[in-house]
Amino acid sequence: MTELLDFLQSTGIYNLDYRNVVLIVIGLVFVFLAVSKNMEPYELLPIGLGVIVANLPMTGLLALPTPEAGYQESGIFGIIFHFGLSFWNLLPPIIFLGLGAMTDFGPIIGNPKTLLLGAAAQVGIFLAFWGALLAGDMFTLAEASAIGIIGGADGPTTIFLSARLAPDLLGITAVIAYSYMAAIAFIQPPLMKLLTTKAEREIVMKAPREVSRTEKLLFPSVAMIVIILIVPRSAPLISMFMIGNLFRESGVVPRLTSAASNELLNMATIFLMLTVGTQLSAERVFAWDTLAILGLGLVAFACGTMGGLLFAKLMNLFVRDKINPLIGSAGVSAVPMAARISHHIGQQAGPRVFLLPHAMGPNVAGVIGSAVVAGVFIALVGS
Repeated sequence: MTELLDFLQSTGIYNLDYRNVVLIVIGLVFVFLAVSKNMEPYELLPIGLGVIVANLPMTGLLALPTPEAGYQESGIFGIIFHFGLSFWNLLPPIIFLGLGAMTDFGPIIGNPKTLLLGAAAQVGIFLAFWGALLAGDMFTLAEASAIGIIGGADGPTTIFLSARLAPDLLGITAVIAYSYMAAIAFIQPPLMKLLTTKAEREIVMKAPREVSRTEKLLFPSVAMIVIILIVPRSAPLISMFMIGNLFRESGVVPRLTSAASNELLNMATIFLMLTVGTQLSAERVFAWDTLAILGLGLVAFACGTMGGLLFAKLMNLFVRDKINPLIGSAGVSAVPMAARISHHIGQQAGPRVFLLPHAMGPNVAGVIGSAVVAGVFIALVGS
């Protein structure tokens, strides 16, 4: 009888509490949204599965490696978290390498003004950062930085900065960032219509000029050198992003381009998203801090969207060729969904309003901008 009782007490069912059940249900919701609604499936599906696994008790999958216990007593997700994020912070730069190999800088080069829109959309980061600092003693300076970066709407950058400055918040900040990215179709359109007039949404922009191969080779090379010289701590993300793009634009290493944008990116996505999901254990989620981060993240994302829209309207006071303000909302770096939303709202205004190639400029600029801001936070706050 004693042996049977000991066995029952060692089962996951015996050690399951209501918090685990709630989070398992949340994980299942993520899986449902990814599979049935096709909402950011490459992120939400593995994150949801990671959440489910993390909240099954007594598995040992999350045990971190320690000098005393060695690696035999460590869990697989604990090892991936330790080396892939906490210790080396390796996975987000690999993601950036793949993104660079898939990115076309033509829209930015053809219309450099879109860089300013990407920069303006980063205002949400700083508003959320100061909001977190002003929330009493709830968050430290490092934690406020990790929360603020959610406003960039860039999952890998959020993970990179959180792992560096506030590893205890990693799972929460990353999942919130990806959740808002998945919900961009519901968050951005009301703001876009509220802050623009019908006449502004009907602005037809000139077709982007043709960009030469030489320009496409020079831009990432010069941008990498200049940005890293100014913000050295952004180098892990910026260098990999630009190197991936140079693989693509050189045209001489198709196998490296293919590997970076396919095999490497896919493997890094699997390990990164699963590991992020496993950081959402019941102990971390059921806290007032989590609700505060959820609210601040929404504020950051909304303010980033509004910052891009309003700056585009401001630019129209000074430029001859008018900018459709809708592309300003693509300054948040949810690539390419934010650009597609700009195009979709433009098409609702008029069939001649074709904004996708224009919106990709601020969209890609937002990726660069959020990575630069992350480097600034690390330089100012990190060790």
